[in-house]
Amino acid sequence: MAVQLKNKRPSWAEPYKIKVVELVRMTSPEDRRKALEAAGYNTFLLRSGQVYIDLLTDSGTSAMSDRQWAGMMLGDEAYAGSENFYHLEAVIRKYYGYRHVIPTHQGRGAENIISQILIKPGDIVPGNMYFTTTRLHQELAGGTFADIIIDEAHDPRSEFPFKGNVDLAKLDALVKQHGAKKIPYVSLATSVNMAGGQPVSMQNLKELYRYTRKHGIRIIHDMTRVAENAWFIKQREKGYAKKSVAEIVREICSYTDGATMSAKKDALVNIGGFLAVNDRKIYQEASNLVVVYEGLHTYGGLAGRDMEAIAIGITESVDDYHIHARIGQVEYLGNKLRDAGVPIVLPIGGHGIFLDARRFLPHLKQLEFPAQALAAAIYLDSGVRSMERGIVSAGRNKETGDHYYPPLELVRLTIPRRVYTQAHMDVVAESIERVYRRRRSVPGLKMIYEPKYLRFFQARFKPFSK
Repeated sequence: MAVQLKNKRPSWAEPYKIKVVELVRMTSPEDRRKALEAAGYNTFLLRSGQVYIDLLTDSGTSAMSDRQWAGMMLGDEAYAGSENFYHLEAVIRKYYGYRHVIPTHQGRGAENIISQILIKPGDIVPGNMYFTTTRLHQELAGGTFADIIIDEAHDPRSEFPFKGNVDLAKLDALVKQHGAKKIPYVSLATSVNMAGGQPVSMQNLKELYRYTRKHGIRIIHDMTRVAENAWFIKQREKGYAKKSVAEIVREICSYTDGATMSAKKDALVNIGGFLAVNDRKIYQEASNLVVVYEGLHTYGGLAGRDMEAIAIGITESVDDYHIHARIGQVEYLGNKLRDAGVPIVLPIGGHGIFLDARRFLPHLKQLEFPAQALAAAIYLDSGVRSMERGIVSAGRNKETGDHYYPPLELVRLTIPRRVYTQAHMDVVAESIERVYRRRRSVPGLKMIYEPKYLRFFQARFKPFSK
């Protein structure tokens, strides 16, 4: 009699073969202890040679395809009018639909330019949860960020399928309080990073679009991981199961007025980004500003070969088989940790697994930086590098100087695209399970050095027990 397996997840395989490998250095516990102390218990300050499996970020760490590498040999390095720019422009118009393109060295270059153009001192910029560099550029331009994400996004146990959604009632309250003219745009991220890679539904985006049209407010799209968001719409939202990821991506973009893009994520390259807009006047202003901060408007701080790699990477990023495998690997790690009882953000998101440090280390207060302490403990156990997404990343209020106290205190295990195998994910899971079993022994940290901006990159810490 055949045995029926309940809830068995179907197997899948990566839609590529491995052609080149990069050798990594194995480390000892003593090596890691010395490295961690020298880095001030900040995983950003570790040298890459001291890391075994690097899950710090998916930004610029993905593996490029043979087609991308071949494309780089076609780099047109003309200072003005590079042919690679026009290829990139055509690809962005085809897959995303935006009319005008300004290349930048990476996403924060685009954030800086659009913030300077659209934000005036005293403006309010609503968004579906802050992101570190985005909010900083908005603040430096004189704006104040206001969180309008739904409440479920702040609850790591909630399994609401679209925790990136905008709460329209919160947005409406801001409009009534400040007036639509004080809101230059809604900052909308697809696959919301700080919420755990959580997607926005198409229905919510349509409702937001109708509301903003009524009030004359733009939507500026942080589209860094838009293809991952499209996959979740395909899997979870009625009416989209038979649509391709490429079709869904194009529809998402059609409900926005412009976008900032870090091509180092979805587009599978090591450097690059762009600002894309539909309004020609904004494009003309951006073309002028990019010359000041980045480079000529047809290269924007990038080599021609980099623009060619981005154009090819965008095409590969919206392939259904690619996204299935990409999200599948994240789900594989997440399900292993969930089955072991490790507290993670649910539902499993797009670009990584987010450990719930509050529940993982309940003996630590938030000012003992539990997420930072947990990231350090995981590295010490196995050489796996992760990163903090909690009070350290949140920073301080620009007016009062007080810490922001985010509801979520997370450790992000970010999976680079096309880099690691399932065996690597097994090693990561086993390390985290070991740390979880001895979690009460993980000490809190105190901050001993704090830079003025984006402190999570360079802050230093010391365990309270030392």
